[in-house]
Amino acid sequence: MFLESIAHAVPAAAFTQAECWEIIQRSGELDRLNSRSASLLEAILNGNSGIEKRHLATNEVERIFSLGAEALNQNFEQAAPALSIEALTQALTLANLVPESLDALFICTCTGYLCPGISSYVAQHLGLRPNAFLQDIVGLGCGAAIPTLRSAAGCLAANPEARVACIAVEVCSAAFYLDNDPGVLISACLFGDGASASIWSNESGPKSYRLHHFDTAHHPEHRELLRFTNRGGKLRNQLHRSVPQVAAPIVHKLFQNSKLPSGTQVASHTGGRDVLDTLEATLPIGPLTSARETLRQFGNISSPSVLFALEVMLNQKNAPESIWLTSFGAGFAAHSAELTRHEQL
Repeated sequence: MFLESIAHAVPAAAFTQAECWEIIQRSGELDRLNSRSASLLEAILNGNSGIEKRHLATNEVERIFSLGAEALNQNFEQAAPALSIEALTQALTLANLVPESLDALFICTCTGYLCPGISSYVAQHLGLRPNAFLQDIVGLGCGAAIPTLRSAAGCLAANPEARVACIAVEVCSAAFYLDNDPGVLISACLFGDGASASIWSNESGPKSYRLHHFDTAHHPEHRELLRFTNRGGKLRNQLHRSVPQVAAPIVHKLFQNSKLPSGTQVASHTGGRDVLDTLEATLPIGPLTSARETLRQFGNISSPSVLFALEVMLNQKNAPESIWLTSFGAGFAAHSAELTRHEQL
C-alpha cells in the first residue's frame, strides 16, 4: 500500500521537564511518596532525559495524579477523539481529499476506553460515509501503530480500490499514576499525549512510498516486564528496568530478518533515552535521529511515536529512499515494516 499523507496533532498545553517538577512540588503529591521516590522524580525531571517538553491534554495538570478513575477516563473520552479528528483533518488536507473519500478507518489506542470506539466519534464529526468500515484496535500498547497499518494493508489487499485512514492516538496523561515503584515513577516522567494520522491506498505517484515487508515478534514470557495493570480502576504502567535490554535483541532480530537495502534509515518508537541508547548500540545503524527528535519535542507518546518519527524523517530536505519502521511495547511484542520509494521498485 502507498502513503498519501501523514500528519500529527498534540494538545496545546506543553510543559518542560523542569516545569513538571515544579508542578509536582506544588501539588503536594510528594507527600505520598518516600524520600527515595521523590529524589528519583527530581533526578529524572531535572536531569538529561532527552525530553525538552511534553504536551498534556488536561486542564487540571496540578491535580492529574489525584484524579479518580472516572475523571481520568473522561479526559481520555474528550481528548482522544479531538486529537484524532485534528490529525486526520490535517492528513486529508495534505492529500487534497474529503472525508467522504475514505472507505475505512483504523484507530489504535491503549490509554483509555470508549464503546463504541474512537472511530465512531471521528466518523461522525468528519462526516465519513455510513458504509465506511470502522475498526478500533486496543491492547497492543506502545507497539500498536505498525500492527494497525498491517490491518489496513489487509483491508486494501481485499479491497484494491479502497482508500484507508489510520490513526494512532494516546492520552497518556489519562493513565498517569504515582506510587513508590521506580517503573511507575519513570513512566510519569516520560509520557506525553498526541495522535498521528496517515492515509493509504493502492495508488502510486511518481515519488510515493510503498509500505511492505511487515514482520512481528511476540514474547509473552516477558509480559510482566511491560504492561498496564489496574489499581482501583486506574491504569498503572508496569515498567521494569530491564526493558531496554530485552527490547534490543528482539528488534535486532526483526532488523536481520528484513534484509534491508544499503542506506536504509530507521524510524523507531521513542521509548526513552535508555531505550534509544541500547538500540543504537545493538543495531548496525547510525543515530536514531528522528526518534530522538520526537522524544525531545514530545516525550514518549506511546503508539504514535514511531509515526511522529517517520514524519520527521519524511519532512527532511533529502528524505531517505528506504525507511525501516519499528515499534515495540506491551506483550512483550515488537513489529516492523519497510517504507520504500515506489520509483525504486
